[in-house]
Amino acid sequence: MNFVELIKTALNSLGSNKPRTFLTMLGIIIGIASVISMLAIGNGSQKSIQSSVSSLGSNLLTITAGSQRTGLVQGGSGSNLNLTMSDVKAIRDKISGIDVVSPEYGQNAQIVAGKNNTNVTVTGIEPEYATVHNYQVGDGSFISTDQVTNASRVAVIGPDTATNLFGTDEPVGQTIKINKIAFKVVGVTVSKGSTGLGSQDDLVLVPLTSAQKVLFGSTKLRTIAVQGSSADTLDQVQTQISDLLLAQHKITDSTKADFTIRNSAQTLSTLSSVTGTFTLLLAAIGGISLVVGGIGIMNIMIVTVTERTREIGLRKAVGAKNATVLSQFLIEAVMLTFSGGLLGVALGYGISILATNFAGLATDVSPVSVLLSVGISVLVGVVFGLYPAYKASKLSPIEALRYE
Repeated sequence: MNFVELIKTALNSLGSNKPRTFLTMLGIIIGIASVISMLAIGNGSQKSIQSSVSSLGSNLLTITAGSQRTGLVQGGSGSNLNLTMSDVKAIRDKISGIDVVSPEYGQNAQIVAGKNNTNVTVTGIEPEYATVHNYQVGDGSFISTDQVTNASRVAVIGPDTATNLFGTDEPVGQTIKINKIAFKVVGVTVSKGSTGLGSQDDLVLVPLTSAQKVLFGSTKLRTIAVQGSSADTLDQVQTQISDLLLAQHKITDSTKADFTIRNSAQTLSTLSSVTGTFTLLLAAIGGISLVVGGIGIMNIMIVTVTERTREIGLRKAVGAKNATVLSQFLIEAVMLTFSGGLLGVALGYGISILATNFAGLATDVSPVSVLLSVGISVLVGVVFGLYPAYKASKLSPIEALRYE
């Protein structure tokens, strides 16, 4: 028998008992679907996190005021405001390898517009904030240097804040009250969406001097954001800034630093590592289903060999070689797993779409995972079909013909 005839024989055999064929494939279908959907969720989560971190700013170092310790009680980050504009000036003047430095002061406040109100973080900024944090203005204008110099009572708001306060009305030119102090809305930022790290569209930005002098009565800073010139030198810049601020604050022991520096590249690397491990774990869970499905196929193929013992004996009696019998049953096993693999890919892809549309999960079905899954399904067919096929090929023709 040539290869084409073996294929036809395998198809006829599998088609003679369709319910059992489908139930045999079911384990492979579920296993492949699990692998595809799990990998899609894991890859989607990883890309979503990478996008979230990147949207906060590229090559970003975030310097946050250190915590305040009272006796044995450690306060939260930012509870000890010890960053100043002198620190900002020192970083700008003495640190190389940076593009932009953005001093910031943020604090929660009640925002009122007419009968509507909301509670968001009001952040005092300078114009560099837009560059560092990748913000663009969709309507109106951004905070200007003159407005910072004059401590102008103007505000740029996010699209979510605009909707909460003004509904469908035009926000630019309207007045809002921040802690009962009137500010004029001069711009609305372009939506950046929800990142999972906090909404970037629900915000109020005012000139830094206005936040410090008019709203909150502070000369300190909560945060200094620094954009490095290159990702390759970001770690070196971080070290230089740390040494400079320790000297600025007259601290000789780095373990007692009254500030913290977060590196966006390190954060992204850590999060990617975590999501990568999570993805492998999910794939391993799906892989268990494949093994179970493979065992099921082996069991069914052994039963099939037993049921078709007389047929095997007849084939060998008329001259079929051991290799031909082995190939026939091995092809049947591979066709079972291959067909189950294709159906599993389709099911896994459908589950990914449902997870995105109804559960709001980020998913990404990669071509590599599809090809890998189909390849694994074929491999399962070979591995778990080999023993039953070998057993069939070794049957004695005389004993097989006598089998009842």
